[in-house]
Amino acid sequence: MSPSSTTDQLPVAGRPYTHEMVVVHRAFRRESAYLPRLVRAVPDGATARATKVADHVRAYLAGLHSHHSVEDELVWPWLRERTAGDEVLIDRMEEQHQRIDRSFEAVTEWVSAWERVADPVAGEELALALDEHRAALLEHLDDEEEVVLPLVAAQLTVAEWDVVGRRGLEQIPRNRLLLTLGAILEDATPEERAYFLGRTPLIGRVLWQVVGRRRYAAACRALRGPLDGE
Repeated sequence: MSPSSTTDQLPVAGRPYTHEMVVVHRAFRRESAYLPRLVRAVPDGATARATKVADHVRAYLAGLHSHHSVEDELVWPWLRERTAGDEVLIDRMEEQHQRIDRSFEAVTEWVSAWERVADPVAGEELALALDEHRAALLEHLDDEEEVVLPLVAAQLTVAEWDVVGRRGLEQIPRNRLLLTLGAILEDATPEERAYFLGRTPLIGRVLWQVVGRRRYAAACRALRGPLDGE
């Protein structure tokens, strides 16, 4: 398929259609910064609180894994087919995904050990594993936004990018759809919020206005409340 025309690529304040990925990345940047702080803020032995934070860690890992699996399945193969001389760049994206996957393994191992007893030693090991994960993630997101998304905008059509978006949406558990929307909208500009809500089905927009905003705000307060005094 041929690349889409420039007039098809302006959903957010004149930016390329791939800008929506930057907005999604903001949520992962923000949450990956919160995670080690949340772990370190759990009092020794507070297993109920540790379980709440551990559940959030697992939900974050699942969301990021799904996000990357769509890129592995669709975006990287499409780019390999259409770009000559950029194989090294795509190789780097795949290698970074593998490094992030390895960081998942360390986090998963320590979160289970820490959750059971909220032990400070295990908690610090988990927080350090999350710090290392964030370093790997930020390197990848920076590279993807700087050099890969412009390549995507030049080589993938809007219709193909919509397939990527739909595939990602299909992987979100239904009971987390509103929370995921809230996470994306939290740091979005008014124009970006309007764009994402405009692409949300009517029932989703209604649910967001009626219950979603309050539910997301309450979830954030419950999770981040212990950090307020830092």
